[in-house]
This record gives sequence, C-alpha cells and structure tokens, in this order.
Amino acid sequence: MPLIIEGGRVPSRWVEKKRSSVVVPIDLYVKRAECVSLALINNMPDAAIEDTELQFFELLDDASGDAFVFLKLYSLTEVPRTDRGQRHLNDFYFGLDDLWANRFDGVIVTGTEPRQPDLRQEPYWSALTDVLDWAERNTVSTVLSCLAAHAGVLHSDGIQRHLLPDKKFGVFESATVSDHEFTRHATPLLRFPHSRWNELKENALTACGYEVLTKSDQAGVDVFVKQKKKSLFVHFQGHPEYQAETLFKEYRRDIKRFLRGERENYPTMPQGYFDQASAEILADFQRTALADRREEHLALFPETVAKSLQKTWQPSATCIYRNWLRYVLAKTAEASKFAPVTDSYGAAEPRRSAVL
Repeated sequence: MPLIIEGGRVPSRWVEKKRSSVVVPIDLYVKRAECVSLALINNMPDAAIEDTELQFFELLDDASGDAFVFLKLYSLTEVPRTDRGQRHLNDFYFGLDDLWANRFDGVIVTGTEPRQPDLRQEPYWSALTDVLDWAERNTVSTVLSCLAAHAGVLHSDGIQRHLLPDKKFGVFESATVSDHEFTRHATPLLRFPHSRWNELKENALTACGYEVLTKSDQAGVDVFVKQKKKSLFVHFQGHPEYQAETLFKEYRRDIKRFLRGERENYPTMPQGYFDQASAEILADFQRTALADRREEHLALFPETVAKSLQKTWQPSATCIYRNWLRYVLAKTAEASKFAPVTDSYGAAEPRRSAVL
C-alpha cells in the first residue's frame, strides 16, 4: 500500500518519484484497509535533510505491506539552519505545537550532526527531551535513529556514549541475539550501514533493562529495545534507511573536509561497502590527495564508483521495519478496544486529510 504524506505538504522529490499529489480524506482509507499514523521528526543537517526524508519515505513505502502508512513531517526548530534549510522546513514541515495537538500511533526521530561532546549541551536538547517524554505517553512505539538513540538512553537512563578511536563507517553484519517479533522472518545475519564516532556499551544498556536484538563483532550493539511507559522504544545505532549511495556521499564529504584542512586525517574508507575494483580506484585517489593536499583535487574524485554500489541491506531494512509496522498496527488495534488515549494536553484528535 502507498505511503501517504499528511497535511498537504509533500516534498517535491517524493512527488516526482510517485507522480501523485491528490488530497484525499483519511476516512476513505480507514474503511478499506489497516492504517498506521506516524510522525517523522527529521533533525538532520540542511545538506542531508531532503535525502533523509526520501530515505524514510522509500523504506516505509517498501515495508508497509497491506497497510496504509500516513506520515507527517516535523523538525526541532532549535537545530541550526541556513536560510535554504529553513525555507524547506517552512514549506513542508510542521512545528511541535502541531505535534502536541495531534495523535500518532508511532514516531520516528532522526539524529543530527553533534557539535558538543555532551549532548545535553546541544541547543536542541530541551526540545528533543520534550519529544521523547511526549512519545513515552502518547505513542505505541518510538524509533530513535543513531544520535537520537544515544540521546534517548542518556535522557531516560543516564547512559553515556563512548568516543571511538575512529569512525564506525560501513556496512556491517549483525547476528540476531534475541527472539523478538521485530526480527521475525529475518535472515540469521542482518546487514545495516553505520556511520558514527560514538558507541553505547552493551553492559550499560542491559543493566538498565534494554534488550539487545542484534549485535556485531565489528560494530557492537546494533538494534535494542525497551518499554518506556506506553511506548516501546526501538533504538538503531545504524541506519537501515540509508540509500545505496549515502555512505559514498558521506565519504566524499569527509574527503572534501580533509582537502580543505577542516579535519586532520584522511577519512577511513567505509567497510563492507565498495567492491574490490572500486576500492582500488578510491585508494589511488587517496594516494594522490595525501601527496598533494589541495581542494582542487576533488574535481578528480572518481564519481563513477557510485554506479556499482548495491543496497545490500535492503532485505534486512525492509524486514525489521515491516515487523515494526505490524507491531504498531497490532498494538493500536488492541488499544482501540479501550477508551481513546488523548495526548498530554488533552487535545481531541482532529480530522485529517492525506496526500496520495
């Protein structure tokens, strides 16, 4: 079934991809099929915000199965923005006042590029913790991606993340270590991209009641969950939503920062991502860049390598998100047998429309 963007604000890249922008009352769909309503709180930096929304659109669209997924876009206003980034948010996103006034079955919260060693010193920390507290009381389940996962466990349990000696960067295989419905029908080894400078320790998580679902010898803890009040929180240290070329773009960005003198060391090539021929081509470029460090060399960067990239983690990503959507549907149906749950402000659920 299709992913449907709510609120009449559909980013142009998704419209172009789906060739669809017709506003339809949600009630028409509720009568025909199961549906789940989600809020996507996209806090990625300006350079990645449109790619990130498209990544989640495609993943939810693929994972939806027989269910309609209604999605509404939000972002924390305290995340620093350029004029261009703010215009995009003004055109397609809603503020937190709208979030408090609505009801959603689930919420997905992305991270952003950290600027402070202590996340509690970030300018958006207070707004983010308000969202986390709201999600505990008002959703069936909450997905926290990468830095948002680190922020979530810090806020609720005081668990600190630990700086890695180098960026955990690439596509890693993780073994399923818990019999959980989110990994049902999954292959024995799941593959997910990772891109982070910090990690959470397994012993700190399990000591605070978190259940680790998947972990990797190379990447550490991958997916872990914990019930927090009414909402089951699902934490990803990796990025199942990434598109085939996302790690490539990040690698090129980090190389550009090196050539500009904005970072000291040449970035490590992502593991388990490039085929041998592509890795050799990129290694040749690295030798050139190290021998003569100038931004002008970026014009020689081998862009053609991107043509050989494969989204090898697609089956894993679709499986775990499909299981998550089924969980949200089941719990929402179960809750509907009882009195409706209002949000923390006591607001009634408004009549909604969708863009298909």
